[in-house]
Amino acid sequence: MKKFGLLVLVALICSGALIAQERTAVKKAPPREEGEGPYSQLIIRNAILINGTLAPPVGPVDIVVEGNRITNVVELGAPNAPNEKRHPQLKAGGKELDAKGMYLLPGFVDTHAHIGGAQAPDAEYVFKLWMAHGVTTIADPGSMNGLDWVLDEKKQSAENKITAPRIRAYTVFGQGSKEPIATPKQAIDWVDNNAKKGADGIKFFYASPDVMEAALKENKRLGLRSKTHHNQLGVGRWNVVNSAKAGLTSMEHWYGLPEAMFEDRIIQHYSLDYNYNDESDRFGEAGELWEQAANPGSEKWNQVRDTLIAYDFTLSPTLNIYSASRDLMRARRAEWHEEYTLPSLWEFFKPIPGSHGSYWFNWGTEQEVAWKKNYQKWMEFLNDYKNHGGRVTVGTDSGFIYQTYGFAYVLELEMLREAGFHPLEIINSATLKGAEALGMDDEIGSVEVGKKADFVIVNENPLENFKVLYGTGAIRLNEQNEVTRTKGIQYTIKDGIIYDAKALLEDVREIVKKAKEDAGGYEIIQPGIN
Repeated sequence: MKKFGLLVLVALICSGALIAQERTAVKKAPPREEGEGPYSQLIIRNAILINGTLAPPVGPVDIVVEGNRITNVVELGAPNAPNEKRHPQLKAGGKELDAKGMYLLPGFVDTHAHIGGAQAPDAEYVFKLWMAHGVTTIADPGSMNGLDWVLDEKKQSAENKITAPRIRAYTVFGQGSKEPIATPKQAIDWVDNNAKKGADGIKFFYASPDVMEAALKENKRLGLRSKTHHNQLGVGRWNVVNSAKAGLTSMEHWYGLPEAMFEDRIIQHYSLDYNYNDESDRFGEAGELWEQAANPGSEKWNQVRDTLIAYDFTLSPTLNIYSASRDLMRARRAEWHEEYTLPSLWEFFKPIPGSHGSYWFNWGTEQEVAWKKNYQKWMEFLNDYKNHGGRVTVGTDSGFIYQTYGFAYVLELEMLREAGFHPLEIINSATLKGAEALGMDDEIGSVEVGKKADFVIVNENPLENFKVLYGTGAIRLNEQNEVTRTKGIQYTIKDGIIYDAKALLEDVREIVKKAKEDAGGYEIIQPGIN
């Protein structure tokens, strides 16, 4: 690969050790003013239910909620001849929501969701974009705004004092330690202390194998979850199979997976002048990684797949976050950037050595072709893994590489469809599989009696076209030959509180508009490099 001599001096996400110190403080979400409820009783009437259980759509149904819990799901009969006598009776003080002709799904789970940073320094902006796209639960992999900060937002969200998804907080391994963690005992002590602070789990980048093993085993003993981005600084000694055997519950992205399937080498074929802190090296050569792994159906491929499944292992692929690598122009010109991408986020996306993932120093046809081939094999493994009983979830890692919060979630659904998942399997990954990965499937992930009242209500059938879930909708041509847009998600309901998704998007537009005005009339799409 051609070198450009541009080093990323601050490896924001890759180093792990200095993350908390390098990130700009994010403004906390304001007190909640949006949403109606919860109610003593809420009945959502006449909806078509697309559950997270792999069941086909059924409807019309009435769903009864009391407070924040589902208390009944009533099928009303044939779509064109519902039995009106089956309608549950509304109690005094209750609320009815007519969803006739609409589709209701469980609230979405994002298993890899960073709450802003220097590029998006306002939690309200991030939270409302997620909620407007139906995301009612997130896992923050790293708590990079500081664990105490994230735990406070988690508490505020759980009490519905802010408009935000419910939060699971994972801490970057070593965060807050006064000295480098170099021994298994230090690792165990840190994990124990992390649990005492109230974290839901840990996030690894790399450490020595004995430290990784000790930390993961102790974390598992405590009943906490774990994530690992097996980056190139450690993957030569410790890949995804090592992590799974030690007790890791979820791997992020794909790093460490193709390396576990090498047959004729131990490490990837690095250029001899490769530098991991040069993002053009890191991401350019990452696009050549899957080509070096075992072929689909080979003994090595099957061995790794079956080993991970045996450990009840989760893959959180975040396909969307690298999609610009295979088509930079499409990602840069996405139609939502003008109204929904903050100026600070847009500046972060541009080619610049100091921003993680802004590696477009000389990106061209050869790099994009390599990444397209990379995706083909990666997607084939994901589909094969799912087909053999493995768990694949929906995570986004938004805020980097031209991916805007919320919108990236829908793109992830579309990319799983490209990977060969049936639309119902994708909803399963976005809901129940995500809940399982976070250890929350007894509370969320499907529309069942006793679970929390988290729903997404859409005006059209998303199984036919996931694009109707985008905040910008999908394009249609009406009978007058006029170009129109679908309405997309109408309501996001969390804990029985009804949020108008369109109103949340309008709030985000105002946040972005004000940020542009404060920046002196900033335009997202500008001549030249912009």
